[in-house]
Amino acid sequence: MPSEKVEFKGAFGDTLSAKIDWPDEGELKSWVLFAHGFSIGKDLKPIRTISKSLVDDGYGMLRFDFTGLGESKGNFSDTNFTSNCEDIRMAANYLREFHGPPCVMIGHSFGGTATLKVADEIPECKAVATIGSPCDTTHIVHQFADQIEEIEEEGEAKVLLGGRPFIIKEQFLEDIGNQDIAKEIADLDRALMIFHSPQDKVVSIDNAAHIYGEARHPKSFVSLDGADHLLLKNPADAEYVAHVLAAWAHRYI
Repeated sequence: MPSEKVEFKGAFGDTLSAKIDWPDEGELKSWVLFAHGFSIGKDLKPIRTISKSLVDDGYGMLRFDFTGLGESKGNFSDTNFTSNCEDIRMAANYLREFHGPPCVMIGHSFGGTATLKVADEIPECKAVATIGSPCDTTHIVHQFADQIEEIEEEGEAKVLLGGRPFIIKEQFLEDIGNQDIAKEIADLDRALMIFHSPQDKVVSIDNAAHIYGEARHPKSFVSLDGADHLLLKNPADAEYVAHVLAAWAHRYI
């Protein structure tokens, strides 16, 4: 499986780090763009597993670190949902210019919410998949709900996300409060696949039901029974997502 580390400019002009993988033989079916969840990165093992499995199925894959995360430059505390969406647009532009446009877009957790907003702006995108994604932007607040008052009073606060400290600024709260994801989902003119675990303790299964209810057909739901939010507990969960997704996406590309 050929791989290449690449870079492109993100929402604020910072250099973002990305990884491209593609099949070493046979015809490449399509390019896939993966947007990871809030505060994690492109190299999380389940993301690498999904990428490898899709490449084995004949897809080319780009995964990247959002501004201020992983190997990407920039200040995470200056980012928000809007900048995440712009990072995704810039990643799609890079793929289009140097390899081929993303016909399939995947988003995990908060990255899936951002992908739902951006996908209809990518004309070549035919299919969208979300994995454990919130149905709205304000859901993320529950991870630091006890510090909202401090953020509003002081302008920022250090919070723990996934066991690691991050600075969240008031501008982040203002930005997520100004999004209408329900309308974006209702207007999404793309095939949609929703993956979600009934046992997800970070983003409840109710979010998947809401996304499914708002979306137009063609839409599908796959239950990741027994899986945790990050798909870390059982490696087979990430492989299952990739194989189902590959077969489903082939119908639309």
